[in-house]
Amino acid sequence: MIPDKGKQLFSLLYRGRKIARRYLVTNGFDGTLTMLGMMTGFYVSGTKELGVAINACLGAAIALFVSGFSSAYLSEKAERKQELRELEQALLIDLKESQYGEASRYLPFFIALVNGLSPLLFSLLIISPLALSYHGIEWPCSPFLMAVITALFCIFLLGVYLGKISRQFWLWAGLRTVLIALILVVIILLFDI
Repeated sequence: MIPDKGKQLFSLLYRGRKIARRYLVTNGFDGTLTMLGMMTGFYVSGTKELGVAINACLGAAIALFVSGFSSAYLSEKAERKQELRELEQALLIDLKESQYGEASRYLPFFIALVNGLSPLLFSLLIISPLALSYHGIEWPCSPFLMAVITALFCIFLLGVYLGKISRQFWLWAGLRTVLIALILVVIILLFDI
């Protein structure tokens, strides 16, 4: 049983779910497209060094996490402080110890965590065929191609999720995001040296 204060705080944080959902999709999309670009580049270049590719992708994934977490935290913290200050001025009272004040402190961290974890988790999923291959798992094709397929599947799932949110046909929403990803792949192939 959650105490009343905890329930009220949870309720305020729950209201921030729409912001977190946008960050989940936006940064998840960024992370997935970044990994798709890297995997496509590794595949077309004929790279065989799985360890180098894994380390490069992990470096990018960690950078996406740090960037996503810190940028969202700093911007959301500034927004929440401004909102709290404006509300305090309108009501002529100090709200720092109120439920609204507490939510203003916790919400930026929650949103930042979602913003940072979404590209990291998608990236790790996309890198997994390389890691499994590095540890001896055989694939029917190149592990880089398997990672590209995984990335396209992740992009499709993000599209399906967006379709669910907007109440659009899930297949069309998923295919639309895959089309964007395929355009990225074609652009990379056009610049293949």
